[in-house]
Amino acid sequence: MLLGTRIVRYATGCAAALLFSAGLTTTASADSTTADPNPVAERLDAYWTPARMAAALPADAVKGAETGTTAPSATVSPAVDGPQPGEYIPPSRSFDGIPQAGTFFWTDATGTGRTCSGSVVRSPGHDLVLSAGHCLKGYAGTSPKRHLAFVPQYHDALKPFGIFPVRTNGVYVPQKYYDLGEHAGAAYDFAFAVTEPNEDGTPLQDAVGGVQLLTGTGYYHAPVRMIGYPSGAEKPLECWSATTRWDSDDPADPGTFPRIACDAFVGGTSGGPMLLPWPGGWAVIGVIGGYHTGGNTPQISYSAYFGAATRALYDAAVGGAAPAGPHLAAG
Repeated sequence: MLLGTRIVRYATGCAAALLFSAGLTTTASADSTTADPNPVAERLDAYWTPARMAAALPADAVKGAETGTTAPSATVSPAVDGPQPGEYIPPSRSFDGIPQAGTFFWTDATGTGRTCSGSVVRSPGHDLVLSAGHCLKGYAGTSPKRHLAFVPQYHDALKPFGIFPVRTNGVYVPQKYYDLGEHAGAAYDFAFAVTEPNEDGTPLQDAVGGVQLLTGTGYYHAPVRMIGYPSGAEKPLECWSATTRWDSDDPADPGTFPRIACDAFVGGTSGGPMLLPWPGGWAVIGVIGGYHTGGNTPQISYSAYFGAATRALYDAAVGGAAPAGPHLAAG
């Protein structure tokens, strides 16, 4: 309980201190030149009406599927994860979001709207979004995009910065994630999407700023601000907590993962960022995903560890390399 109280107190101070600086420094200033409108974004803006966005279902139906709030017994089966006995679970709250976090919308093969969370990471092309591999794995190579786009700071059926189409062949998921699958490959559950400009022709990072990608920083961080978009909710959630190390006890999902306790993170929040205060705004050290595709309960979430493989995937996306895909996997 003492750790939880310290986190909440520190988080309150950080939030207050960063309000002014983040508002000034995390959103890039507009270019003085007039950009050409993007007709692809205009069509997506017309397609994703408030009703369609509100009706979109989570891509991560398993996340938070076990809705009980009682901590499990001391003997935890490998098939179940969640709060430990007596563990403090920091509360989450709805808010209007931040410009650098948002949600993807797309339609699946049946035409049903789907959604997952993401965050804008700083990149030379000013066009990169970070999410979970299990959210975007269906869009490798030349797979049809099916209205795939990113809406930063989506809330209350609004698109305050417009809508940003995902570029053809612009989805990057690790080859090992395709090869191993979402469970055996849980340690590679991260992805990047390269976007096109919005309706006004403005690149994503120019419109909303970006967060700094950090890799190789270990498992223990505090305070961590986690943000995610529950499917069907009018607003995103945020929660302040700490990450610790989780060594998998489930042979189906092997690996070592950052673990974080935060209440109410359910389907749709996968891909949402785990953020640290950083000079000029925020840095991201994980996304909801990894072990059990982000966690079986709403109270506990996980991330794949951000290390050399994450940095290599970022470099591939920034450099315009050909994306990996399931068609390249070994038989």
